[in-house]
Amino acid sequence: MPSISAQDVQALRKSTGVGMLDAKRALEENDGDVEKAKVWLREQGLAGAAKRSDRDASQGAVAAVRNGDAGAIVELRCETDFVAKAEEFVSIVDEIAAKVAEEGAEAAASFADRIDTLRTTLKENISLGQVVYMKAGEGEVLDSYLHIQAGRGVNAVIVVLKGGTEELAHDVAVHAAFTKPQVVRREDVPADEVAQERATIENISRNEGKPEAALEKIIEGRMNGWFKERVLLEQGFVRDEKQTIAQHLGDAELVGFAQVIVGA
Repeated sequence: MPSISAQDVQALRKSTGVGMLDAKRALEENDGDVEKAKVWLREQGLAGAAKRSDRDASQGAVAAVRNGDAGAIVELRCETDFVAKAEEFVSIVDEIAAKVAEEGAEAAASFADRIDTLRTTLKENISLGQVVYMKAGEGEVLDSYLHIQAGRGVNAVIVVLKGGTEELAHDVAVHAAFTKPQVVRREDVPADEVAQERATIENISRNEGKPEAALEKIIEGRMNGWFKERVLLEQGFVRDEKQTIAQHLGDAELVGFAQVIVGA
């Protein structure tokens, strides 16, 4: 068995909220594997749902720009929020996004020298992050949403619909900004993730002493809740929880969406 360090125990405690002894035991039971230890803790009912806790990440800003039937999201990363809010930093993010919306994702590379200069003048490690370019096809519409905090964009979404309106696309973009879905449809979730979660939920349910006759129904109910957190079309619309996004769309089809969050 690999040695379990105090740092490993502390890190597991911080990410799961369990006590020191439980964290140590979980690591011992799983040969020091942190991810397996987290699953083991869930199965024992000692930790909350598997959501990654907020952790220190790079700072920066995002910009979302729409240009006719095309849209772009650009992320620029830095070390501190002080620099992220600087006028010259926010300005160049906006410029890059506008260029990408006009010419495509490759256009971001033309700003390399200016980013190098910014790195020198602001004395921080500044780099280009995610660059997204989306274009609506025939019969499709595109719209975006940018959540601004302290003078800089921090959460941007682009949505493309077929057979819908720009207003409807904007509604979905605003919703996604706050719920942070991972995929459009249930079948888009990787099969191995689904299988692992189902096995974990089954173990949790058995450890809770649920009756065997009701086990499958309980597992399905919990899996539906798990999918709802991740699948955009299955989420309750933020402005009307009584209807899902799929129901809110009506006859419109969600072609795709993209989201970029600072520090994610």
